[in-house]
Amino acid sequence: MEELFLQEYQPLVFAQLKKSIKHGRIAHAYLFEGDKGTGKHELSLWLAKRLFCANVQEEAPCGACSNCLRIAQGEHPDVIQIEPDGQMIKVDQIRQLQEEFSKSGFESRLKIFILSQADKMNNSAANSLLKFLEEPVGNFLAILETESLGRILPTIQSRCQIIHFSPLSKEKLQEKLQEEGLSKETSRLLSHLTNSYHKAVEISQDEWFNETKDAVKRWVNYLLKKDPQAFIFVQKKLLGLAKEKNQQSEIFLLLLFYFQEERDRLLGQGLWGKEINRAIEAALQAQKKLQANVSFQGVAEQFSVKIIYG
Repeated sequence: MEELFLQEYQPLVFAQLKKSIKHGRIAHAYLFEGDKGTGKHELSLWLAKRLFCANVQEEAPCGACSNCLRIAQGEHPDVIQIEPDGQMIKVDQIRQLQEEFSKSGFESRLKIFILSQADKMNNSAANSLLKFLEEPVGNFLAILETESLGRILPTIQSRCQIIHFSPLSKEKLQEKLQEEGLSKETSRLLSHLTNSYHKAVEISQDEWFNETKDAVKRWVNYLLKKDPQAFIFVQKKLLGLAKEKNQQSEIFLLLLFYFQEERDRLLGQGLWGKEINRAIEAALQAQKKLQANVSFQGVAEQFSVKIIYG
């Protein structure tokens, strides 16, 4: 499962690590850095399986032996996975880890620990981990996973091989979001706003976003029909949603998305869509006015008039 995911979503990172294993150049500590959903934990598990697998096939873990199955289930005694206890990773968790690693491996000479959300270590835990990395005991492999590299102590970073996980492509991000139960349209919209899976999920759960995307869609429908209600709708609905500068900018990003969707629909039907292209150009010009600190109401109303009356 991990291998298929990594080949599809992180082919360069995956190939790099496989090459390191093949040539016996495994670091003693890795720091996997990248957005949520980009495959950090999948690679951690794949690496642990690869190093413990009893039946490696073509440089890959079999996924079916006792070691592979126990790692997948979080039950292998020599592969320890640590997650935040509540809001943070605490010093007692790191001390317990050190105690475990001071013993020899239960079933092998190697021990592996996987530290999820490593940026959530409190200061005491981070300092304790740093000392552990500086003065390693026995044969172990450390894998730290983080979405926020800047929150990891530079001294810890310097003792790890940092591997950067690329953001998901728009297509892959849309697939992941649809797997989370979001509609195709919402997934397309979110991938238009961000290339970060974590940010996309966060936006999708935001009450303002959900109310605003529906409102902008109604506005676009009025505009496409050249209905004067589009002008009234600016005052009636949009002004209440556009109180902050970032909200005003986001409304025009949503506007552009829905116009571009309409253009794609027309092109899919073999239609040129000359008028929708003009509307997109006008929306881009409106964005520039907004960035030049022209009032949102003035920009939105002038844009509505332009689209309705030409």
